[in-house]
Amino acid sequence: MSVRFLTLAAASVALLAPTVPPTAPGQPGKGHLLRHQPTAVQHEGAVSAAELLARVRDCAPVSAGRYRTDGGTPATVPVCGTPDAVFWQADMDIDCDGRPGDRCNSSTDPYFSAGTAFQQSDGRHLDAETLPYVVVPVPSAVWDHRDHGVRGGSVVAVVHGDRVQYAVVGDTGPHDIIGEASYATAQALGINPDPKGGGTDSGVTYIVFKDSQAVPIESHASAVQIGERLARGFVDGS
Repeated sequence: MSVRFLTLAAASVALLAPTVPPTAPGQPGKGHLLRHQPTAVQHEGAVSAAELLARVRDCAPVSAGRYRTDGGTPATVPVCGTPDAVFWQADMDIDCDGRPGDRCNSSTDPYFSAGTAFQQSDGRHLDAETLPYVVVPVPSAVWDHRDHGVRGGSVVAVVHGDRVQYAVVGDTGPHDIIGEASYATAQALGINPDPKGGGTDSGVTYIVFKDSQAVPIESHASAVQIGERLARGFVDGS
């Protein structure tokens, strides 16, 4: 579960701290060897960002209220719905939770947790560094994702600028906050993936296809294949 706004247990910090943590951009002199580098991926598949954004121009809210994008900010983001998908337009905070690695660990992320709400087919937690995944709020009176065909492994089209990245629902976050995705998702979209100072304040659209499922959840290839097919049907209205 995402714990950006919770206190990390001291025992987890001691057990999971790596020996060589990475340097966040703009933080020299820390003795770190790795840097967070966005990729140059434009989009996956043939469905363009413009096509997807045109399809979600109008919002029919399915949530009973609105979400904050960060703690202490106004609640302005509704979850919208169509017969085939739910979507929201928000910011992107970086989720580094899951199996620790060089870029996602208790030294690079003060709120790091070694667990994710959903696990791989082998029972291990997801790897935020390599798997594009998004975070949905835990079920609440505002919105329960389970009532709309959304679960762990549901396929998501994430749009930022002219880029499209397919991902899966991989973690849950605070009940009143929305707009978060894994290190790998941000990196592929050209967003700074640094869990401390990265992300973007606005301009990200998350489209979750109802009753979809990447099999297994850790297969990005499955998410792309299913996502491309569902995205084409979504923009064509079929």
